Amino acid sequence: MFEWDEDKRQGNIAKHQIDLVIVDRFEFDTAFVRADTRSDYGEVRLTATGFIGDRLHVLIFTIREERRKLRVISLRKANKKEIKRYVDEI
Repeated sequence: MFEWDEDKRQGNIAKHQIDLVIVDRFEFDTAFVRADTRSDYGEVRLTATGFIGDRLHVLIFTIREERRKLRVISLRKANKKEIKRYVDEI
């Protein structure tokens, strides 16, 4: 169901101290998902803000229809601004 680039995984660990392998614990039923339109990435990227355990996280991903997989780009803890936006949106 999930896939990622190994270099991105290592980079995510270095930058955010979070291993992408925990993405299977991301609670999509709690998530607010929107398109990431900050740049033209050459593909549709989505941003999901939702819980892993009792902590709010931000997941950046794309959907690979041909492989029926969600490709993880980044996963990190939500910052204060993102937490406020999440609370305001639910």
